[in-house]
Amino acid sequence: MINKELLDILACPACEDRPPVRLSEDEAWLVCDRCDRRYPIRDGIPIMLVDEAVLPDTEGQKKTD
Repeated sequence: MINKELLDILACPACEDRPPVRLSEDEAWLVCDRCDRRYPIRDGIPIMLVDEAVLPDTEGQKKTD
C-alpha cells in the first residue's frame, strides 16, 4: 500500500506538466490520467521510470518510444 502523503507528491515523469498519478483499483499500479501510462509498484515501492511504464494497449509489455 502506498502512503497517502507519498501519493500526493508523485507525478507522471512522462508528461511535461507533471500531472498527479492515482492508485489503480488493484493497487498494483500508479496511473496517469493524462497519458494513461501505468507505473508498477513493486514490494510497496513505486517505480516512476518512463522506461518501466506500461500503456494499457501494450498488454503488460514495456512502453517503447
